[in-house]
Amino acid sequence: MNKRVVVIGAGESGVGAAILAKAKGFDVFVSDSSLIKDFYREELDKRNIEWEQGSHTLSKVREADLVIKSPGVPNTVPLIQEYMEKNIPVISEIEFAGRYTDAKMICITGSNGKTTTTSLIYHICKMAGLDVGLAGNIGSSLAWQVAENDHEYYVIELSSFQLDNMYDFRANVAVLMNITPDHLDRYDYKMQNYVDAKMRIIQNQTIDDAFVFWNDDPIIQRELKKYGLKATLYPFSETNLENSDLAAYTQNGNLVFTRPCDFNMEQESLALTGLHNLYNSMAAGISANIIGIKKETIRKALQTFKGVEHRLEYVTQVDGVDYINDSKATNVNSCWYALQSMKKKTILILGGKDKGNDYNEIADLVRQKCVGLVYMGLHNEKLIDFFKDFGIPYVSCDALDKAVNAARSMARPGQTVLLSPCCASFDLFTSYEDRGDKFKNYVKGINS
Repeated sequence: MNKRVVVIGAGESGVGAAILAKAKGFDVFVSDSSLIKDFYREELDKRNIEWEQGSHTLSKVREADLVIKSPGVPNTVPLIQEYMEKNIPVISEIEFAGRYTDAKMICITGSNGKTTTTSLIYHICKMAGLDVGLAGNIGSSLAWQVAENDHEYYVIELSSFQLDNMYDFRANVAVLMNITPDHLDRYDYKMQNYVDAKMRIIQNQTIDDAFVFWNDDPIIQRELKKYGLKATLYPFSETNLENSDLAAYTQNGNLVFTRPCDFNMEQESLALTGLHNLYNSMAAGISANIIGIKKETIRKALQTFKGVEHRLEYVTQVDGVDYINDSKATNVNSCWYALQSMKKKTILILGGKDKGNDYNEIADLVRQKCVGLVYMGLHNEKLIDFFKDFGIPYVSCDALDKAVNAARSMARPGQTVLLSPCCASFDLFTSYEDRGDKFKNYVKGINS
């Protein structure tokens, strides 16, 4: 009798897991408490995979030898707790997919910068002509690719939610950009729980593997002392310190890579600007260097990369005011990097679903850079209370079109309107992409 796999959640991750499970001969059932998109329903039907939507039929979902859980489903929901109490394994799609491929895995996590770094590494790999897939938080489902279009390499962006349910999966190259407070609502508002999730990226690494990380992150440095790491360490930093053994740093306007193959390139030639993107470029360059891509290819790729949508994305200029979409800034640290890169006086649009945010991190930059604040969310009380004594004009809104109009009224020629929300999008939008797309549409429609 075939083992029964129950997949909870039928988005890209869940449907991909179901397709791989079916291909490997499992008896598969997919259950989603929400409605499943037409495309995914059709893909499941094509392969004769049984599914349900709108609720979980307990008699069906309880019959499971293995459960594959979508990242958006917390371990705390009663159904998942029930599986755990019965010792039924609950794993992620990435964990499941890793069991059926011998591909080299380049895995990236961090509170900020992981999407850009993942995209950069994938761009370098494609330019080098490697057989590579893009997966995880961006790209296509890893399981789906393994089932129907397996590759020699995968570049995988991993969120803490995905890492939570990964146990035997091994990253050949693990990249950790930084760790700052995020998603604390999912981790009992305990920072260490979130940190522990991020550090899971290095579990199972061997002496043949590599760990790339930002050397100046105090949390990473503290955590490294707890692990008997076997992998080769590749730290990077803006500044070269004595005896630091950095794999990348800057010196005299050059970006210097020291190992495995040493080479330099001018900082000004990098396609992406700003300190945060310098770190992203370092991590990507080191990772490509580790897997043997030629330095000429790495240089060219870092010079030609186009950037990631919704991350400090220039939209347009209206009446002498620049509008920038940074909807991907779903935590405070990400907004810090955005503000830090602003060259002009800024009207900041922020707000949304607060995840236990501490706005002290951006307080100094808000004072230095911002001439107006627009709060956009269903509950703006925390923002109003925190920034009320800054002496900066503000407007509180409960809709994006109102926020754009308020920012436009505040802005003067030569200034910038920056959407960098610090918060999740789920109070008013389906995703940060939805929020960013709507922002761009509203801005482009101002004069149309």
